[in-house]
Amino acid sequence: MIRFIALVLFVVLFLICSIPLLIVEYIIGKFNMELKDRSSLAIVKWAFRGCLWITGVEITVIGEENVPTDRAVLYIGNHRSYFDILMTYIRVPRPTGYIAKKEMLRYPLLKNWMKYLHCLFLDRKDIKQGMKTILDGIEKINAGISICIFPEGTRNKVNDTFLPFHEGSFKIAEKTGCPIIPMSINNAAAIFEDHLPKIKKAHVILEYGKPIYMSEMTREEKKKIGAKVQEMIKETYFKNKELE
Repeated sequence: MIRFIALVLFVVLFLICSIPLLIVEYIIGKFNMELKDRSSLAIVKWAFRGCLWITGVEITVIGEENVPTDRAVLYIGNHRSYFDILMTYIRVPRPTGYIAKKEMLRYPLLKNWMKYLHCLFLDRKDIKQGMKTILDGIEKINAGISICIFPEGTRNKVNDTFLPFHEGSFKIAEKTGCPIIPMSINNAAAIFEDHLPKIKKAHVILEYGKPIYMSEMTREEKKKIGAKVQEMIKETYFKNKELE
């Protein structure tokens, strides 16, 4: 429980103390959006590293050379833990927005930072709004902002299983031609979700797969892209289980 309490205190203090930074970042964005993107990225990466240090998590990263640094990409990963976001975000080489559930808009200050980081908010019950979120993601990619999606649609609560990947998540890559970067995340739930409300030390393996380009696929392959990427992630996941 000590780690849990320390983490909550750290997050609350960061959000409160970052109010002046939010104001400064807002002003910077009025004159130089690129500078604002870089500075907001650096600030939040620092905060996330602090959170992960408190948890005591050890992260083994494999295949990071597969992530292009000169263009926006679409990250696709399996999702078992809230900490998936923190562990993957500290690795991104350029501004990256995550697609999050709209309920995150309830939290003041946190939602401000998420908006500064180009996060998009999805209403999973509204198909029309869901399509708008995808269109917004396409605009972000075209503007040079990477997007990260966990296409299972929610956190999977069962170890060593995968929920179906929503095919609509891949429209961003299809329409922009950006590379898809598969992310396989092992043992993330061992930090927190497997023993709520305690936070425990854990060893997490994060592996990035080689870029996938939908422009190189046939029409039939594009129709099954969700299943294809999921199978690639599953294969990597079970390969890495011995490393946990």
